[in-house]
Amino acid sequence: MVTAACPCCPASGRRTLLRGAAGLLCGAIGGGAAVAQVTAGAARSLRIHRMQTEESFAGIYWRDGRYDREALKQLDWLFRDPAREEATPMDPRLFDVMYILARELEAEEGFQVISGYRSPETNAARARESGRVSRASLHMSGMAADVRLAGRDSFGLARLAAAMQIGGVGLYRRDGFVHLDCGPARRW
Repeated sequence: MVTAACPCCPASGRRTLLRGAAGLLCGAIGGGAAVAQVTAGAARSLRIHRMQTEESFAGIYWRDGRYDREALKQLDWLFRDPAREEATPMDPRLFDVMYILARELEAEEGFQVISGYRSPETNAARARESGRVSRASLHMSGMAADVRLAGRDSFGLARLAAAMQIGGVGLYRRDGFVHLDCGPARRW
């Protein structure tokens, strides 16, 4: 459960479309045994701590064959752009990527989120400051997050995610975090 209230999280047509396309999860974020296990039907949960806001989520976001709308609203708010206090519907497949990795690592500890959704204004400002920030970042579409897994090596997390081919993976070794997204499998 998020430890702060979400003042602006209406239902989303995009989320409804994604929920209806849940059967396409394997094709959308890669193949393999780990993805097949995710679609098997067991409840999916995450533990997340948002670094900038000190807010947390610990709970189930998918159960009984569908995404839990209330949990997704809480996660949308947790992954918001804190510079603008602006949220967007996050792509639930991003949470599936995180879930798969945590499960594969048998991680009890939670993810630390450094960056989730970025408004176009925030992303443009970051791109001006650093050449490592894409001007067409999936962060602006609610499809990406920069994370650490508490107590785990970022290189090991990035290596596992890249090997599983379940989305985009970027290792920012100097900063100690990994970019994860639910776009096409690629790495940098």
